[in-house]
Amino acid sequence: MSLLFKAQDGGAIDPTAHIDPHTGAVVEKKTKEERWFVARLDAILLVYLCISQVIKYLDQQNISAAYVSGMKEELNLYGNEYNYFTTWFNVGYAIFLIPSQIVITHVRPSWWLPALETCWGVLTLATCKVTNYKQVYVLRAFTGALEATCYPGAIMLLMSWYTPRELALRIGFYQSCQSSTTKLAGALQAAIYNSMNGLHGMSGWRWMFVIDGILTLVFSIAGFILIPDFPSKPNPWAFWLRPRHVDQAMDRVARFRRADNKKFTLRSVKKAILNPLFYFIVLLYVASVLGQGGYSYFNLWLRSLKNDDGTARWSVAAVNAIPIGGGAVSVVMIWFWGFFSDFFETRWIPIAAQGVIGLIPSIIMSIWTVSDNAKYFSYFACYLSLATSPPIWAWLSDLNPFDAEQRAFILGSAIALYYAFSAWSGPLIWPASEAPHYAHGWQVMIALWALVVILACTLRYVELKHIRPQNVRKAEAMIAVRKAEENDLNDEEDDDKKEPVLHQVRSVASRV
Repeated sequence: MSLLFKAQDGGAIDPTAHIDPHTGAVVEKKTKEERWFVARLDAILLVYLCISQVIKYLDQQNISAAYVSGMKEELNLYGNEYNYFTTWFNVGYAIFLIPSQIVITHVRPSWWLPALETCWGVLTLATCKVTNYKQVYVLRAFTGALEATCYPGAIMLLMSWYTPRELALRIGFYQSCQSSTTKLAGALQAAIYNSMNGLHGMSGWRWMFVIDGILTLVFSIAGFILIPDFPSKPNPWAFWLRPRHVDQAMDRVARFRRADNKKFTLRSVKKAILNPLFYFIVLLYVASVLGQGGYSYFNLWLRSLKNDDGTARWSVAAVNAIPIGGGAVSVVMIWFWGFFSDFFETRWIPIAAQGVIGLIPSIIMSIWTVSDNAKYFSYFACYLSLATSPPIWAWLSDLNPFDAEQRAFILGSAIALYYAFSAWSGPLIWPASEAPHYAHGWQVMIALWALVVILACTLRYVELKHIRPQNVRKAEAMIAVRKAEENDLNDEEDDDKKEPVLHQVRSVASRV
């Protein structure tokens, strides 16, 4: 909202200024220098994170491509081994995620994230030499453990460098890389197989792991100089981040009354677990992501369709190509909801709206006795509600602006719990015996999306009634302490020493 009044100290406020509703901070319009700084973050930090997400997704998907490209026959995988490849990956991911989130507050992200990426690159490379499924189990479990901190670590970095009016869209750009990589992954892996199968006596599926591993190892080196760490403790190797950029970042943290990152402690864990926000965010994230599961079975339904003479209605190529259109829709919707969330400064509306949208195809598909056109509509409609994560993480940042350690723990816990659920719930919710109907699966989706809507609306009420007033009072108290310290310094320091000390006080106070 615009400010058409004077500040409490009597100073005039730019009429284009804005009130941050979460802390009461008065934020004036961006200067040209700040816009250039944000553009610099987008061009380097955001692009790096997006490419990292693409490579991570390639490493995750290569096991699927390898399985249908000769691994199954060569390793004699004729049981449930393929399902266990995913299970072991998820187990490693879920177990290591929270410890890794704690470590990243003690070790520089510019060291921790590239080091982990280097290690999983080595494991990806080693997969080309496996001779039995047990070796794959071990490699997949450790790969999942090493990849666990990539996504939440990236979200932490985005929370640290972007303001509330920039955050959801950037998280959306980052997340959309996974959806947009699906086609790239298939094309790249097909090209590797077709051009290198049998080269030097090695199967094409083994070369997939070699190429993916090399890409990961090469790109991991870039992280040491491109990851900026946190504004209060910038990466000295980040050549693109000058002292003036660090000052701008700290000024943005202070203007929005946000706290910078500190080292994780057991006290932080206790505070997070006792905070009702922990349970709201964790349940909201797990329910929304599990509720998105229906679109994954689009190709199985397409494959089940028959012509009157009993022949398949769609070719294999068409079965693989049709869902790509849905993937394109999901990318656009992720960007749209991210922009909507930031521009209108609302998190609960994008989440609740997607919950309502998700209910529509879930209800139609649970009925099942509808036309094929209705089922086509339902499957494509599923792609409209795949963008709940960006506004959820942005909302977490809004609701807990003063404790980055709690945010990191809640973020990690939500993702870990989702992977813990997905490790065993898939066969129960979507049993192969019910394909392609999945009556119980769609009924579960109805319950999950209804829960998302209820949680979003309830958390919105709690936000307005309790969390916002509490955060504004806390921000005002922090400012009062800061002003008192500055007044004491004004009385005690000489004029030539005053300004550097005041700058130090502002930096310390902004991290309270």
